[in-house]
Amino acid sequence: MTTFAPTPGAAPLPRMIRAQAVMETRLLLRNGEQLLIALVIPLLVLVGGLESGELVDLGAGRRVDVLTPGVLALAVMSSAFTSMAIATGFERRYGVLKRLGASPLPRSGLLAGKTGAVLLVESLQIAVLSATALLLGWQPEGGLLAVVASVLLVVLGTAAFGSLALAMAGTLRAEATLAAANLVYLLLLVGGGVVVPLDRYPDAVQPVIELLPSGALAEGLREALTGQGLSWPAVLVLSVWAAAGAALTSRTFRWE
Repeated sequence: MTTFAPTPGAAPLPRMIRAQAVMETRLLLRNGEQLLIALVIPLLVLVGGLESGELVDLGAGRRVDVLTPGVLALAVMSSAFTSMAIATGFERRYGVLKRLGASPLPRSGLLAGKTGAVLLVESLQIAVLSATALLLGWQPEGGLLAVVASVLLVVLGTAAFGSLALAMAGTLRAEATLAAANLVYLLLLVGGGVVVPLDRYPDAVQPVIELLPSGALAEGLREALTGQGLSWPAVLVLSVWAAAGAALTSRTFRWE
């Protein structure tokens, strides 16, 4: 006769993180507003930027080759910052995070699970945007090195924007997070070096834009995908933002 003995206890941390990431991904894909920010807006920017002609100065080079890396950076910012901040803010308001806080899932596991979900969604975004850009004539350069450099920059950008999103959502009220996240998104879209290359901005503001996570990610992707290799200054800037955001989140994030 077999005797069954209960063994209560938390699941291993990697399993909890995977489960959290899967749940977060499902919730994000079911949310029409978040999908609008994550995919539709970058697609509109890509197509509209190509059709704008002389209205938007993108500098030398083929417009699609200059614009596409910026749109990929915009997609990362959309998912890792705006969508995550808004979703987390309202989860906190409705008590979802309070219940997660009472579970064995640690704060670091919540951060890792949300980041994993964002990376999954970004994979879909990048695939759709890249396929669209290729159909529109995009010709990326750099081969395997460009792919590796781009993946590294996307991961660092996700960590930077994601930690800042959680820091915002973990301290502000949900309505304030909604307003602030959208405002920051628009400001970075217009003046953060995302769509328009850095050298199109006045000389006085270029050093500031280079230090923003949006500017570092977009310029890093432009250099990588035009065959110039990995931008170490961009890696450094994104790493510093990611570390600073993670430290701020660990100190200030409140479950309710």
